[in-house]
Amino acid sequence: MTGNRRGRKGPPCPDKVNVLLVGGGGREHALAWKIAQAPRLGNLYVTHSVNPGLAALGKPCAVPIEARESWRLIKWCDQHQIDLVVIGPEGPLAEGMADALATEKRLVFGVSRAAAQIEANKAWAKQLMRSSSVPTAEARIFSNYEQAVQYLQSREEMPVIKASGLAAGKGVVVPESLEEAIEALGQIMKQRIFGSAGETVVIEERLSGPEVSVFALVDGRTIYVLEPCQDHKRLLEGDEGPNTGGMGAYSPVPWLDASTLARIEQEILVPTLDALVREEIEYRGVLYAGLMITPAGPKVIEFNCRFGDPECQALMMRLRSDLLEALWATAAGRLDEIEVRWDGRSSCIVVIASPGYPGPHRKGLPITGLEEAAALEDVMVFHAGTKREGGGIVNSGGRVLGVTALGATVATARHRTLQACDLIHFEGMQLRRDIGAACAALR
Repeated sequence: MTGNRRGRKGPPCPDKVNVLLVGGGGREHALAWKIAQAPRLGNLYVTHSVNPGLAALGKPCAVPIEARESWRLIKWCDQHQIDLVVIGPEGPLAEGMADALATEKRLVFGVSRAAAQIEANKAWAKQLMRSSSVPTAEARIFSNYEQAVQYLQSREEMPVIKASGLAAGKGVVVPESLEEAIEALGQIMKQRIFGSAGETVVIEERLSGPEVSVFALVDGRTIYVLEPCQDHKRLLEGDEGPNTGGMGAYSPVPWLDASTLARIEQEILVPTLDALVREEIEYRGVLYAGLMITPAGPKVIEFNCRFGDPECQALMMRLRSDLLEALWATAAGRLDEIEVRWDGRSSCIVVIASPGYPGPHRKGLPITGLEEAAALEDVMVFHAGTKREGGGIVNSGGRVLGVTALGATVATARHRTLQACDLIHFEGMQLRRDIGAACAALR
């Protein structure tokens, strides 16, 4: 890599920072919303101005962001004097966008291509965890379909099956029978429903216990742990139905005590960063640990190399310090110089999805009630899969909106979020009304 990303500190945050935000989902709308509040922001540019939420906050960057045409984006950044590039999704990170754009004068918030393997190659990540004794599920890795089937047939308990590569958060199957497991394996490895992500699969033991998402900013040397969240991956209430990219989340997690969070940092985050250093990989960006709190303690389900979606929306609602300052400090290797402050209240996000999601879904459905919902106190409606059409806003993706609210407790935040959801309508929309319900019942 070039520029500041070679182990030394970059410059302090300047008085005015021109920012390019890469990505077009709900996570990026939340990041843009918070970046736009920064006193040091110069111009904010966005790569996906078709998203109405992003279009309202930033100027369009109308050049391709594909890896094979990175020279166009480099030239555009030079012309527009971009000081900081913030890369939201995992795809551009895995393709090496951070490597291509970082210079002595232009910082990038987002990990290198080598570091992105921690999400883009689950088999590699599993081996990295084994090498550093990071607690995780026992697993076997297969690139041969027949051998994988033989292994499944030898097991007494049903495992979890994961496509090793990137699958937009959907490459995980939790089968209930051997027949279902073999069918899933065939879909992943032979039918390639997740494309090249299914060339290799990870078959691992099924852990039990509550799940939690822990995020940390990492600048190559310093780890800054953020507030934890709990995500809800299954489509239907009661954690039923297929896995999705995420149907809702809340933050903080009242049942996760300080001693367990400290244990997560000491036994999982620090050894993982040490292992990356041994691999001569400098990690600058977000390290997202998806964890299960088992009877034997916290164990890693998966690592991601970026903010979660929808957890990012829940975090941004609670963030009270300057996000731009934190992003700059991470990219510049200056995390030891800042402090991140949080709203003491809870946040809850409920995702509204298209009919048919996570499978093929209808698009172009008119959405009503957005302004009424956003007008409620302590509520934000983050756009994920929407666009303007015919004078209104229609759905254009699987996950359409992330309705997010603050409240004194998880129960209050959840109630306020659902009030806002009830004002929004489009034909066949899907949402879970039980996001945070189990946690709220504990309060």
